[in-house]
Amino acid sequence: MGPGGPPPLPPHVRDFVSKKTAAGVCGILLGGLGIHKFILGLTSAGVIMLLVSLVGGICTMGISTLVMSVIGLVEGIIYLSKSDEDFYQTYAVEKKQWF
Repeated sequence: MGPGGPPPLPPHVRDFVSKKTAAGVCGILLGGLGIHKFILGLTSAGVIMLLVSLVGGICTMGISTLVMSVIGLVEGIIYLSKSDEDFYQTYAVEKKQWF
């Protein structure tokens, strides 16, 4: 950035933050499947969402799939609304799994 602007992000931060848009859009569109979690490397949470959506959806006639989809939608919106620095701190440094 030019003089007086914020300093550029370090490469490792830029690499992680570059996943923010993909994770946010996947959370909004495919949230119930947990794809956004896998994009961020949060494998445990992704597997939980996927299993609850698929297996739980069969057992509850789709109710658990609907719940997981709403959670994914909310998380996608949260991802897209965070600043790059907050996103990195929350999901890369603190490894926050949910919301």
